[in-house]
Amino acid sequence: MWIDTHCHLDADEFDADRDAVVARARAVGVTMQVLPAAHVSHFAKTAAVARQYGLAYALGIHPLWVAQSDEADIGRLREAARAALADPRFVAIGEIGLDFYVEGLDRERQQWFYHEQLKLAREFGLPAILHVRRSADALLRELGRIEVPGGIAHAFNGSEDQAGRFVARGFALGFGGAMTYDGSLRIRRHAATLPDTSWVLETDAPDIPPQWFRDGRAVLRNEPCELPRMAEVMARLRGVELDALARQNEVNARTALPRLGALLDPFAAVFPHPAASQPPSPGGRGLKAPLPPGEGLG
Repeated sequence: MWIDTHCHLDADEFDADRDAVVARARAVGVTMQVLPAAHVSHFAKTAAVARQYGLAYALGIHPLWVAQSDEADIGRLREAARAALADPRFVAIGEIGLDFYVEGLDRERQQWFYHEQLKLAREFGLPAILHVRRSADALLRELGRIEVPGGIAHAFNGSEDQAGRFVARGFALGFGGAMTYDGSLRIRRHAATLPDTSWVLETDAPDIPPQWFRDGRAVLRNEPCELPRMAEVMARLRGVELDALARQNEVNARTALPRLGALLDPFAAVFPHPAASQPPSPGGRGLKAPLPPGEGLG
């Protein structure tokens, strides 16, 4: 079994063929995905998609969406999270964090939303799924002030020191498409050398497509079915068998997101409900700006 710990299956990019996307993922063994929300207007759709396909989800306000958010949205997130605690598919607060790469974003506003959402994670005893983009030190400083029960540092691309500090605070580091890039020397070094219990696999689909979706052609939409092939890259880097890597990924995902265990337990399986309705999307996500040249180079 493969677990994709970070996939935006609810994104508009999948509206036309979501059933087929899930079928392709299941055909290669990706039977569980974690869907992080990005904005309060997305919460209903994110949860509905997770319920429809028997997956997991998180609720949060992404740093690239804080300009479209107001302070009252923290209260809306609190109420949504409180209600979602009754749903076994709800596993974390996320995607939250800081993005210091995209120009023109209000860093002070990002930091306020990050601070307030960490407080909610602490209040509800939930792990956090963190957006880390040239912001690791700032994220870690706030984690020193507001302790949360770990989580995942998504798409990690920081230093060895920063990696160790996240791990010391109970966070697993997420690896996916960027690990497959030939030039991602630092990411590959982390993927090869981190302790067995310190990482998880993710696609971030439809974003961060793997190398084979970028070679000499237009960049293609990423999908969760690419996770096993990304895992092959990590298995080669770590010198382990693919089956062993899949088992360790499950162990690490369960540890990082404890509520996920109930969904993975065969005696508490949550079966998909294909007839479930999907609320209309408020519009495109626009979560990711392009990776900068040389991002991840050692």
